[in-house]
Amino acid sequence: MFNATDTSPADALTSAPALSRTAAQTLAEQLADRFAARIRDRLLAPGARLPSVRQCAAQQGLSPSTVVAAYDLLLAQGLVQAQRYRGFFVRERTPLRGAGAGRAVPAPGAEVPDRMAAPVNAAALIRGMFHPAGSRPQPGMGAFPPDWMVSTFMQAAVRRVTTGPALADNSLRYGEPLGDGQLRRVLADRLQVLGLPAGPQQIITTVGATHALDIVSRTLLKAGDSVMVEEPGWAVEFARLAAMGMRILPVPRGPAGPDLAVMARYCEEHAPKLFVSVSVLHNPTGYSLSPASAHRVLQLAQQHGFYVVEDDTYGHIAPEHATRMSVLDGLQRTIYVSGFAKILAPNWRVGYLVAPPDWVERLLDTKLLTTLTTPSLLERALAHCIEQGQLRRHAERIRSRLDEARGRSVKLAQAAGCRFVSEPAGLFGWVDTGVDTEALAQRMLDQGYLIAPGSLFHAARAPSTLMRINFATTQDAAFWTVFKRLAAAR
Repeated sequence: MFNATDTSPADALTSAPALSRTAAQTLAEQLADRFAARIRDRLLAPGARLPSVRQCAAQQGLSPSTVVAAYDLLLAQGLVQAQRYRGFFVRERTPLRGAGAGRAVPAPGAEVPDRMAAPVNAAALIRGMFHPAGSRPQPGMGAFPPDWMVSTFMQAAVRRVTTGPALADNSLRYGEPLGDGQLRRVLADRLQVLGLPAGPQQIITTVGATHALDIVSRTLLKAGDSVMVEEPGWAVEFARLAAMGMRILPVPRGPAGPDLAVMARYCEEHAPKLFVSVSVLHNPTGYSLSPASAHRVLQLAQQHGFYVVEDDTYGHIAPEHATRMSVLDGLQRTIYVSGFAKILAPNWRVGYLVAPPDWVERLLDTKLLTTLTTPSLLERALAHCIEQGQLRRHAERIRSRLDEARGRSVKLAQAAGCRFVSEPAGLFGWVDTGVDTEALAQRMLDQGYLIAPGSLFHAARAPSTLMRINFATTQDAAFWTVFKRLAAAR
């Protein structure tokens, strides 16, 4: 019999009601409504496979005929489609022209489709970010827990820029087009410490690092252009580029860096305009770029005329001496992107890009056309936090706490039967679970846990036994107990 107490309403990530044998609706109708809610909320996205009838019946304590009836209801509503001998899949409501669901990642040298399907459930983790937090940690999330980032200096900085004449000065008129001048000067000083010589006039502030990446793409690219991306990589970037009509060229990412042979072949066959890379503490593997790989990528960029966008989102928790292509290149064919959402204030939405002098005006035009300017109040408050050394000390505390959490999480993951595919480093762990993690993700949702299945981190949909875990939110032994039980129940 289905146990309605397995999921707490406060913790569950879906509003689907618990199944009840005494409700006015039949069990089949209730089960169909549960799946329908997840489909509409994009927690089950187009192309996702529903559990088999036998699996679903076992998981929910129902008869197979009840599950068949529920799936028939979803078919009648046009929410799913049946594929002979394969099962039931969420229907693609707005298919991308020229992109087929389930297409494999092209082999190096193979023909690349004009548009590859974006990761079909890239939005699932984003939607989870905005869901009210429950009492349970969420292993699939891409940020530190809120209690890790609590501080007093942020409030003090905000009060400083909103007191007396400062409030009018920073809020009653549009700010500087490039961004708050004080923040850009402070950022230029910080970049010097990293070895990146860039003046304030080369820095453009943005509404977060994602906005910075979007500005670069809209400025340097046009629909149909080829873009190299690291794989596995950030699902949202794949989806964003695909939505803009770009041809996505996935480059396998290894411990030292991207697969240089694949990059060279792409350069010869597809003339890519851009390469998007996370050099330091790569998401999801935790890899950091080696100097030799960085030099070779820059040689390819110079030889074939593409630009490198280096996303240093996780640089705050990395060593300052870590290899960054922008530093080696001196911003000739590189554009550096970073932000503060991961380390300090997600809702302040302050990011920035640093560009070669010849590109600044064009990038600024794109910023002005999309957001006019960025909020001076929060930029000025952030400048105070950096200037007074508060951000640096805060980052040091986060790094120390993360190191301890990583040690605990690794032991728990291994005890639960997971194998680390890459050496644990940074915020994320890339683990092999031995089971289909997309199917597992749906079972975990029933218990109130959001996990990040491996298929999210590939440019084309493919089943995967891999999973990204957040070391800060996987110290909970209770999560791993549930994980181990459900993984064994495949």
